[in-house]
Amino acid sequence: MYLDYWELKEPPFENTPDPRFLYPSDQHREALRQLLHAIGEEKGCAVLTGEYGCGKTHLIRTIVDNLHESQYEVALVNYPIFRGEEFLEEILRQFGQDGEGAGRVDYFRELSRFFYQNVTNNKRNILIIDEAQIIDDPAVYEDLHALLDMQVEERFLLNVHLVGQPELADHLKNHPQLDQRITAKFHLEPFDRQDTANYIKYRLSIAGCDKERFSDAALYLIHAISKGIARRINNLCGLCLLEGANQKVQIIDEEIIKLVF
Repeated sequence: MYLDYWELKEPPFENTPDPRFLYPSDQHREALRQLLHAIGEEKGCAVLTGEYGCGKTHLIRTIVDNLHESQYEVALVNYPIFRGEEFLEEILRQFGQDGEGAGRVDYFRELSRFFYQNVTNNKRNILIIDEAQIIDDPAVYEDLHALLDMQVEERFLLNVHLVGQPELADHLKNHPQLDQRITAKFHLEPFDRQDTANYIKYRLSIAGCDKERFSDAALYLIHAISKGIARRINNLCGLCLLEGANQKVQIIDEEIIKLVF
């Protein structure tokens, strides 16, 4: 491992959604603010989109980690490949409820009962669906609309966050009844050159190293190669640190990048 060589406490460029490593760019802070506002004000449905690897899942996991379990009941569906009644059954399971053997009407009845009980106990119900762009069953969109129709005294029983790649926005337009329920939308763009450099330095700092490890020219090249996509930056920087340690260099320059790319 290269950790000792670069004076790091842990790997800085893992592609796991560790909230400690969420780089607070302006757009990530704004996305976080809007999504937390949607939760706090019980806005019904919010949508977060962005290219693959731009940090959507990382952002959502950070939100989940900051929702206190005494105030929120959270269900996270990571890959919604379900069709028909399977979707409602999976939601029940993610909320810790047993829905096996029931039909669609029974699933809705059980979810409504569960949501209402939480609301009366001052707990908010949050459903987060990651990779929502892969939903291709119209019945699932209809069920999401029906779930958002569950209200008591003009208060939503359930808040839904849909997270996915840019095509999710187009899919939602084909389901206007659901699309009209969306009260907050945010799209994450790739990092620009400055944010790419700051992102790399930030993650190195979190991992325990405040020293310069990449030359300015290397940072410029990393942005050009990665197009500002966080996942690509992580993959490239991880390889650079490994190769740099093997080569016993003091700083990552363009030559190291050319060796690993």
